[in-house]
Parts: sequence; structure tokens; C-alpha cells
Amino acid sequence: MFQEFIEILILAAVQGISEFLPISSSAHLILVSNFYSFKTNSLLIDISLHLGSLVAIIFYFKKDLFDLKNNKKLLYLILVGSIPLIIFGYVLHATELIYHLRNMKIIAITTLFFAFILFFSDQQKSNKNISMDLSLKSILFIGLFQILALVPGVSRAGITITAARFLKFNRFDSSKIAFLLSIPALAGASLLGLKDALQQSIDFSLTLILGVIFSFIFSFITIKYFLHYIKKFSLNVFVAYRVLISFFILFIIYF
Repeated sequence: MFQEFIEILILAAVQGISEFLPISSSAHLILVSNFYSFKTNSLLIDISLHLGSLVAIIFYFKKDLFDLKNNKKLLYLILVGSIPLIIFGYVLHATELIYHLRNMKIIAITTLFFAFILFFSDQQKSNKNISMDLSLKSILFIGLFQILALVPGVSRAGITITAARFLKFNRFDSSKIAFLLSIPALAGASLLGLKDALQQSIDFSLTLILGVIFSFIFSFITIKYFLHYIKKFSLNVFVAYRVLISFFILFIIYF
């Protein structure tokens, strides 16, 4: 039981922090799993971690999400922008092609390549915000970019922030768009996981509850402080981190 507790704590920290930063949660979870042999059921972990992050993002943005009178257009655009990812994600999951993308070389390459894409996008002068400039055309552009996040190492938060910055949205609103788009993405991942769990007759236990709680805590803290950070600073620290971790992975592969 103690080992399960430690494993869930570690994975919840990795999921909760990296899900909402432009550094790729799937890449970090795969890396951690490669370095440490977890004994807890991996599918059960995925379900609980995604549910925790989903609850955290809904709780943080509850005013936007439940104020339908003033935010109906925003919610509609978020749903439309999520359609490309949901369709492609389901196809990759159903055909099991997604599992062929989970290898260290792909993670190293995508982590490095999209670090530079993130850097160039962040150099854009921003003059747009959500309330005035988020349109069907712009959300579909961001949504199509989000498909790339199905490849480990790309980062769903990273690629959506990148797309929004290319469209000249300010850093804070780019991050908010990315966070709101994570709701359908996390909900879809959770539903697919629950579907697989029911088919495999996996028992829901304390492990699931702990995963949800820990993931919620780490996710909520990350969302809150990242949004405070991004109001004052650029994304360069995340670019540098991605470059370093890609070199670290390449070193492990070839040396």
C-alpha cells in the first residue's frame, strides 16, 4: 500500500504539473515510467490522473464555465475547437496507432523541435484577447494545431499556446484558451480510459481516489501560479527546459 501511495503521488505530480505547462505531460509520464517500474495498474492510473486534472480545470474556471449568459459564445467556440482533436484522438486510439508513437526517440525530437516553434511564436507582438478577437476561424486554427499534441513530446498546452501566440493573442489569453481547450481533451481521455477499464473489469479502489485527489491538487496549483507567472514573464524558461530535457533523452538513447 505504501509503495502504491508513493507511485500515485509521483505520477500525480508529473501529470498535474506538466499537463498545464508547455512541456508535455505524456512525454514526462512515459519518461518516469521508463526509469521506474510502477506496479500499480497503468490504466487505472491514467483514469485517475486525467480525472483529477479535469476537475481542477473546471473548478478553477467555474465562473467562466457556469456563467452561460455571458460566456455562451466562448463555450461554443471551445467545443468546436476541440472537435479535430477528439476525432483524430479516437481514430488513433481505436486503431492503436497511438502506442507506436510512444518511444524515446520521437519524444526527444518533438520536445526539441517544438521548443523552437514555441520560442518563435512567443516573439509575436500581441494585440488580441479572448473577449474581442476569439472567432470560429481562430479557434479552428488552434484546434487543428492541437491535433499535433497526440504525439508525445509536443505538449497539448504548448502547441495550443503556440498557435494562439502566432495569432497574436497575448500570453495570458493564449494560456487561458489552452486551459479551456484542455477540458474536452481531458474529458475524452477519461471516458476512453473508463471504457477500457470496464471492458477489462478493473476494480475501482482507493488507488483511483488517491490519484484523483493528488492530481487535482497539483493541477490546481500549477494552473493558478502559471497564469500569475505568464502575466509578467515570457515562455523562454519553458523553451530552455524543453531543450535541456531533449538533450538528456538523446544522451540516454545514444550513450
